[in-house]
Amino acid sequence: MGDDWQAIAVRFGLYLDLMLLFGVPLFGLYAFRRHERALFARRPLGGLLAATGIFGVALSVLGMAVMAKSMSGAEDYASVERHVYEMVVMQTDVGISWLVRMGALALAICAAVFLGRWPTFRLSAIAVPGAVALASLAWTGHGAMDDGAKGLLHLSADILHLLAGAAWVGALVMFVLLSVRASFAAADRAELLSRMLGAFANIGTVIVVTLVITGASNYWLISEGALRALVSTDYGVLMLVKLSLFVLMLGLAAAHRYLLSPRLVGALRHGSASEALAALRRSLAVEFTAATGILMLVAWLGTLSPSVASG
Repeated sequence: MGDDWQAIAVRFGLYLDLMLLFGVPLFGLYAFRRHERALFARRPLGGLLAATGIFGVALSVLGMAVMAKSMSGAEDYASVERHVYEMVVMQTDVGISWLVRMGALALAICAAVFLGRWPTFRLSAIAVPGAVALASLAWTGHGAMDDGAKGLLHLSADILHLLAGAAWVGALVMFVLLSVRASFAAADRAELLSRMLGAFANIGTVIVVTLVITGASNYWLISEGALRALVSTDYGVLMLVKLSLFVLMLGLAAAHRYLLSPRLVGALRHGSASEALAALRRSLAVEFTAATGILMLVAWLGTLSPSVASG
């Protein structure tokens, strides 16, 4: 059980890390204006994204060690022989996807470190390999369990699900950062946050639709339509908890768009946004907590056998 929890912890860390590496620069590309990208992509985001890429490399190395130890049955990591790592990396689909991820992370780190003079290009050059690195995780989960046309459909749905989730998580993290930085003495920060929420509204609809369709498809492909498994198996119960957190996030996102954001705009017009901003911060904190809980559940679900869901 110890190895299982180690694998779950590493998977959770990778999900969160790689979602940020794709979702944060993506948000910068569609939500920030050009001069704002120059402001935010240099110091606050540049350092954050470089650190995120480096942490992704460390987590990937740790994840490979955990997998090799589990496959070899070794007592500890020092006992895992070199040929086990070579076999996993060079002779398995998971190993090939790991190599692709490491290459993508290297490109993202280089872009974050060396392209500071070109903020828009920098964000694009991080987001693209970030998307590739995130997509590589699909080969370590249930998305790679099938062959043929069904396998392609399942893998594609899993990748789209990951990318859509990353777009939401990345935007949410940016909202949290902006809400913390938006002080009452600097109304332009609060105005920026309000506009960012509006910019996310349209793409947010696409994200939600994508998550619903791909999530339903993934469960159907895993469980073969066995709805009874939602209440009769551990896998199904965890899925219901995940779905409940997703519904909570939907409700909070709707509150941000139709209640808290207009309230913040109105407060700015009257010269005092302290209460409105505090309410938005609290709501964003709850939404981020729910998103974190979902990622923990996804990491856990990925370690369960699909046969459990259809049993």
